[in-house]
Amino acid sequence: MMVPAEVPDAAAEPDGLEDRLRRFATIWSRAIFPATATSLTRPEFEQHLLPLARRLRDALHDTIFDAAPAHGVGAALVAAHCTDPDALARSLGVVDAYLVLYCGAAADPAGDLAAEELRARCARLQHAFAAGFAQALRERTLAEQEAIARSALAARGAAEDALHATEARFHAVFEGAAIGIGIADLDGHVLEVNDTLTRMFGGLEHHVRSRNVSEWVHPDDAPHVWRMYSELIRGERENFRTEKPFFRNDGTVLWTNLTVSLLRDADGVPQYQLALLEDTTERRLLNLRLRYEATHDALTGLPNRTLFFERLEKALAPAQETAKDGAKGSTKDGAKANVKDGAKGGVKGAAPASRPARFGLCYLDLDGFKAINDSLGHSAGDRMLVEVADRLQSCATAPGEMVARLGGDEFVALTTGPDTRREVGDLASRMLGVLATPISLDGREFTVRGSIGIVEGKAGESTAAEVLRSADITMYRAKSAGGNRFEHADAEADARAITRHGLTTSLPTALERGEFFIEYQPLVHLADGTVHGAEALVRWSHPTHGVLSPDRFIPLAEHTGLIVPLGRWVLEQSVRQARLWQEELAAGTFAGPLRINVNLSPAQLHHPGLVADTVDVLERVGLPPGSLCLEVTESALIGADEDLLKPLRQLAEMGVDIALDDFGTGYSNLANLRRLPVSVLKLDRSFTQGMQQHPADPVDLKIVEGIVSLAHGLELAVTVEGVETGAQAEHLRRLGCDTAQGWYYARPGPPEMLHTLSMADAV
Repeated sequence: MMVPAEVPDAAAEPDGLEDRLRRFATIWSRAIFPATATSLTRPEFEQHLLPLARRLRDALHDTIFDAAPAHGVGAALVAAHCTDPDALARSLGVVDAYLVLYCGAAADPAGDLAAEELRARCARLQHAFAAGFAQALRERTLAEQEAIARSALAARGAAEDALHATEARFHAVFEGAAIGIGIADLDGHVLEVNDTLTRMFGGLEHHVRSRNVSEWVHPDDAPHVWRMYSELIRGERENFRTEKPFFRNDGTVLWTNLTVSLLRDADGVPQYQLALLEDTTERRLLNLRLRYEATHDALTGLPNRTLFFERLEKALAPAQETAKDGAKGSTKDGAKANVKDGAKGGVKGAAPASRPARFGLCYLDLDGFKAINDSLGHSAGDRMLVEVADRLQSCATAPGEMVARLGGDEFVALTTGPDTRREVGDLASRMLGVLATPISLDGREFTVRGSIGIVEGKAGESTAAEVLRSADITMYRAKSAGGNRFEHADAEADARAITRHGLTTSLPTALERGEFFIEYQPLVHLADGTVHGAEALVRWSHPTHGVLSPDRFIPLAEHTGLIVPLGRWVLEQSVRQARLWQEELAAGTFAGPLRINVNLSPAQLHHPGLVADTVDVLERVGLPPGSLCLEVTESALIGADEDLLKPLRQLAEMGVDIALDDFGTGYSNLANLRRLPVSVLKLDRSFTQGMQQHPADPVDLKIVEGIVSLAHGLELAVTVEGVETGAQAEHLRRLGCDTAQGWYYARPGPPEMLHTLSMADAV
């Protein structure tokens, strides 16, 4: 009698999980107990199933999924004397219906696994469960049947009375066996078959007895099958096992687990061959169905990410590789010749063909699909995805082409062959073309647009992950260009995008690690050349890319929202430095700038804490508001309403100067200057480049003269940036510009640099 397995302490698991597991085990035991041959009572049998149910549940939720535990559960069921085929069918039904229900999301409080992933795992567990059950049952049955069959055949040489009894036992086993049994001579002529084998081949015994073993060749035979058979009939091996298909009389295929053994006489001379055949056709069909469900999208029926990656990895294999198995088919005569001649090679077939040398991939994402989901609901969105999938499927009908759904509204198409440079572009055009026809949903018509990233190249040069990443980057490039188009991958653009992504992900911790620092560029009075102030310019000392200028990371900081804490840090560090300069100036150790200019990004302008943060920094550090100038780009204030200008007005009323940076690049109306709370115009360098040499560009002189006159008429100071030559500085001084900055005076540098510059001015 089998002893029930010990039940673990329920306290070892979260509240409720053990009860759900017990309910699953109860349902399982009630389903299969009538089909068992165990001596246990049903409650005892339920206790025996409980640890097996736990193994299934744990496998369902393993971080790295492995179906092997389910294989062992199937074998354990056979060990518990559940050998009736109905026990397997009922067990699979219980696992399919109740494993995810009782052991799915409730056993995964973190919600790491989606329902679709749990169902896919459950299907693979059923597959492994059935395989383990069948293997254990087959090994148990084959061991018993083969031993009996050997005993029966060996008894033929015994005495007459013993021979009669032996033959009776042999025929009882031979005819009553649940697996097919056949006996043939060494030439392959079939001598005896039982009823089970006859039924397996269609029920006509003479069609089986009249055959020769060598005639049962099938195109899907493994290459080594007939080599092992030749070795067996020559006496070089005692037996072999393999999975082999056979053609039935009606042309259908019978899949079997085949065991062939060599029977010798008392002197050890080979006499007969004994074949045991287990019909695995239904199990194979089940495996194919489970495989299909695991590799195809449940909504659209397209291949899913798993199958697509399998195909992509094969397409990306080095071009010199060939298919390992080659062509499996051969003629019956060729196979027969191999058997009779004792050839050691496998069944001859055609030479394997080389893999395609190139590949092309289209990565498509629908434009604006979220708006459809939000407005019509997910049900309508699903119907649209099904229609889109059908249309895309119609585009990939040529050999070597496939379409798959990666998830959501993302689809991929793959083409292989020697001329994918042209074919992949044609495929992308067809995909956009079929999407152009409106889709009708709930009485309304919607035009679907898509953005496609194309990657094309030679096999063996990139991994599947690299290709898909490049296609994804390229797709977003097409989307940012307006969508409803395709773009080809560009290695340099990919590298820039990867770098941007790396910088974006490392930005949040860069400020914490102290990787940012500030350089200062002096602002000089054009009238006398003395230092008037300094502009604070933030830099990023990146551990990999070196020192990065603001144009490399400020847009990323604005996109991620980090610009607000970064801007606050820059403001505080700059104000502290200005305060330090003023203290040194009062002590007579420094004749440096009295004010500091700090840039504000558009995102900072919209932040509600701008005024409060600025006031807090000035008060804590002790810097007068008049010593701070905040620079705002002209483009940020084009069309600005009063809500946006209000914080700037408040700061200006406190005494903080507001400078309009890059003036002249935003095409703003000059009349708007009257309503902006600015006190300084920073003239863009494009207006002064014509003044770098003598004679100066007369048009530039007139433009700058007019701007300076207008600014002074509005009581605004004028600062010019980008001064690079002495001639340029002299022209600007004569035109009446107030201050300037540029490489002519000094490049941005550490605060100590201004000590030297200021002392030189003082001398």
